[in-house]
Amino acid sequence: MKRTIIAALASCAIATPALSVSDINKDYIKSLAVPGKTVLVLEYYDGSGKVADRKGYAATAGFKAVSPTDFRVDDKTTLHLFGLEPCKGEMVNRSEDFAGSCTDYAQQQLQILLQNPKVVFCRAFVSEQGSPVQNATCYGYYNFPGSLDSVDMFEEQLLSLGALRLAKKPDGTPVRPDLSKAEEIGKKGSFGMWADPRVKGQ
Repeated sequence: MKRTIIAALASCAIATPALSVSDINKDYIKSLAVPGKTVLVLEYYDGSGKVADRKGYAATAGFKAVSPTDFRVDDKTTLHLFGLEPCKGEMVNRSEDFAGSCTDYAQQQLQILLQNPKVVFCRAFVSEQGSPVQNATCYGYYNFPGSLDSVDMFEEQLLSLGALRLAKKPDGTPVRPDLSKAEEIGKKGSFGMWADPRVKGQ
């Protein structure tokens, strides 16, 4: 699993103006790590971009993906990586020895990202607080001494690996235009779903 995580991360914006990538403090995220547990910190932001509330969780067995874009925090809260979606139907990626549904592939890749982070750091607007499914943007801090010490956005990783693609608005524009470059990495490299010509034609 360690090798899988490193391979996934080696292949390598918050959606709203109030929450920009530039103000992510990686040292702060790393400082949240606790030996023997996966820590999840969820920060809620108001309209001016200030932290309105903060919640913390710790799990000895990590967190579980319950769909291609959702993972469960506890029995009351599921976080949703909004603006992304799996491809439709079936897909084949021979280099990864995968043949099956787009949904299964994407959920497997999300679970890989959730398998070994020291910290999961997520941001949401305060309007999401209290909802059973909350739109959020999440980052993972991964540390394998001697080989990897990195903080990476889940959405960017899943797009660049071809596990997910950008969802579109009714007018055909992406819901998350801030992540277009990550999707292009997946397409150009024919990673994940993009290895299947049928997906490219969707």
